[in-house]
Amino acid sequence: MARNTADPYRCSDCGWTTPRWVGRCGECQAWGSVGQSATTSARVSSAAPTEPALPISRVPLDSARSIPTRIGELDRVLGTGITPGAVVLLAGEPGVGKSTLLLEVANRWARTGRRTLYISAEESAAQVRLRAERTSAVVEGLYLAAEEDLGTVLGHIEQLAPELLVLDSVQAVQVPGTNTAAGGVAQVKEVTAALVRVAKQRAMPVMIIGHVTKDGNIAGPRTLEHLVDVVLTFEGDRGSGFRMLRAAKNRFGPADEVGCFEMVESGIREVTDPSGLFTSRHAEPTPGTCLTISLAGRRPLLTEVQALVAPSPAPVPRRVTHGVEGSRVAMVLAVLQRRAGLRLHSREVYVSTVGGARISDPATDLATAIAVASAAEDRAFARPVVALGEVGLSGELRRVPGIDRRLAEAARLGFEIALVPAGSTTKVRDLRVVEVASVAGALDVLQLRRKKRQDEDGRARPRFTVVDGGWEVDEPSA
Repeated sequence: MARNTADPYRCSDCGWTTPRWVGRCGECQAWGSVGQSATTSARVSSAAPTEPALPISRVPLDSARSIPTRIGELDRVLGTGITPGAVVLLAGEPGVGKSTLLLEVANRWARTGRRTLYISAEESAAQVRLRAERTSAVVEGLYLAAEEDLGTVLGHIEQLAPELLVLDSVQAVQVPGTNTAAGGVAQVKEVTAALVRVAKQRAMPVMIIGHVTKDGNIAGPRTLEHLVDVVLTFEGDRGSGFRMLRAAKNRFGPADEVGCFEMVESGIREVTDPSGLFTSRHAEPTPGTCLTISLAGRRPLLTEVQALVAPSPAPVPRRVTHGVEGSRVAMVLAVLQRRAGLRLHSREVYVSTVGGARISDPATDLATAIAVASAAEDRAFARPVVALGEVGLSGELRRVPGIDRRLAEAARLGFEIALVPAGSTTKVRDLRVVEVASVAGALDVLQLRRKKRQDEDGRARPRFTVVDGGWEVDEPSA
């Protein structure tokens, strides 16, 4: 039977369609994967439901209650634990510790008496056993298999009936009976869809490891993230053992929480109080540093922003950032020059965070501005300062959400002074909170603007000086 010429040509790997035949797919760039596909229209008849619909108040909740993994930081990100039948996708760069983290999850799960199956499609069983010996993850309830065939993986599930499945990784599993390579778009989609069906039928949680591309996106079709219930990303700097677990999608809990871990020789360790990891210790006051409190979900994190300002022989000075968004730093530099009178157009500016932290919270704008001004004027604070506030293009400081939690964390860590936007109206015990309306006002309070600039501004503001090792405020006369 001849094909209808109106049928589109479709890529067998990714499903991309085109009205005419081409030798190379325009989406996944695969050669020879485009062919004509017949469109069929079938009338679907109604069928009797296996279970009648129930009022929402009578739907049982027992099957949807989550089970803690006994890893507090992971449970924080997931909500309260793993929900039966949920499919969790964990993505991250190579070597960041994805396999180590899920092996520890399987270890904790098996130690509670629940049968656990760990499928390794990239390593041999002996290699996984060596890592388990190093991380003390050898337990009788944890079963291990090295398989690359999806049919064999499903056979292991039928034979063992585990209460948790860990697959490492989805890109390495191949669907039998297909001629496309493992890791292709069609293969990844089919493997994930099969695991989702098994997870829902058996109420068995499944945790899958996924690779990322050079751009940092999850490898495979975009529908992969829609098929699973939870998408987690594991991030970390190669030069640091600190790791952060973020939820990009979560159907059973918050999607903005962050879990903190540290890679050690014995495996992976939870970091319940990461405040000291993003700061440095200076023997004496150093210009170009300022502290801030960023919010990662509901968790306040103390972060240190450092800046270096140096003369530039080039006509276009360099602007280098690490851990901070370059566009926000460029905006802060423009505000400092136009609204606060700092001459930065002919100087190179370097802005970085400490400890590999990555911050995108607008509340850290003021700390960036103070660090740059301190470096430009080569002036240091005798005592640490915590700065909170979003910088506007007119130089004003906007209030930030969660100010009470941020300042409570600063007080808990023993800081004495905090600069916040005007109108925040908050009081914290043992912490001097100073409200400022603009970036220029914050620099005047910390004496980071020269007197000429302050006179041009025409406004008198309180200033802080150090007396007997503590802060003392000099209120202006009326």
